[in-house]
Amino acid sequence: MWGESSRRDFCRLLLAGAAGAAATPRVFAQAAGSASLEVNRLSDSLMVISGAGGNVTLALGPDSALLVNGGNAATSTALLAKVAELAGGKPVSTLFNTDWHVDHTGANDALGKSGAQIIAHEFTRQYLGSEMRLDWQGGKTYKARAPQALPTKTFYTTGSMTLGGEKIDYGHLGQAHTDGDIYVFFRDANVLVAGDVLSVGKYPIADYNSGGWLGGMATANKALLDLTKPDTRYVPGFGAVQPRAGLQAHFDMLTAVKDRMHQAMRKGMGAEDMLAANLTKDLDAVWGSPEQFVPITYRGLWLHIRELGGVV
Repeated sequence: MWGESSRRDFCRLLLAGAAGAAATPRVFAQAAGSASLEVNRLSDSLMVISGAGGNVTLALGPDSALLVNGGNAATSTALLAKVAELAGGKPVSTLFNTDWHVDHTGANDALGKSGAQIIAHEFTRQYLGSEMRLDWQGGKTYKARAPQALPTKTFYTTGSMTLGGEKIDYGHLGQAHTDGDIYVFFRDANVLVAGDVLSVGKYPIADYNSGGWLGGMATANKALLDLTKPDTRYVPGFGAVQPRAGLQAHFDMLTAVKDRMHQAMRKGMGAEDMLAANLTKDLDAVWGSPEQFVPITYRGLWLHIRELGGVV
């Protein structure tokens, strides 16, 4: 287990010595103030709201509501108004953050101020409470969040709770999209919120500045496959709710890319060489442009080169 005080310093030292190409910057999307929100009802008491940044999952209990993720800050007012409408005025008592990124934590300020419990992995709380610089976004810096926006309950491994009669399990997914990623599993509804560990229609981002890497993301996807059932539905960070086949395809892609890039690294290839060689050509039709994905993944793989078996 990483020590809380040394974890980020160690990561930065590794990054300083890692070889790799600079990633094309892409800043987290911040939509305009008036959001066009869509609601996908998964059951009478469980629904997914899209259009407020990342996907927001709303669960309704007898006396209160629960959210998994809260979109971005620019749309939080519109989002919370829609939540109040759907919940019939019931207050939001609990908010989960599946990672620290601003496209999922925009409602933290308002809900924290209102007294809602915010649950996240301990590393997510540390990131939200710190100034974060993301090299893969061209060095963009995110300021530490206000005290009321920080998680009020953190954990390291797993936890569970109930909302009405619904059992909700949650757990850490290791070093994946970040090293603070969590899943939230609505057991009775058989719906699992995967956050950005699952990407739809585009290559995922393994945020190496926050402890993420592609191998860890593949491991996290395998853990979710093992945890769930053939008919489980999965809520990604963005995009449509997926059947098991969607998660399986994502896992297969991650595994294939990790192995290909490691073998290319053994041949002395850098990220630009891999792009020039069209290393992901057969996957691009499904997952989109590799222009940002390959350099970011390359940097992350270098941080875990010993786990991959080295390059010689």
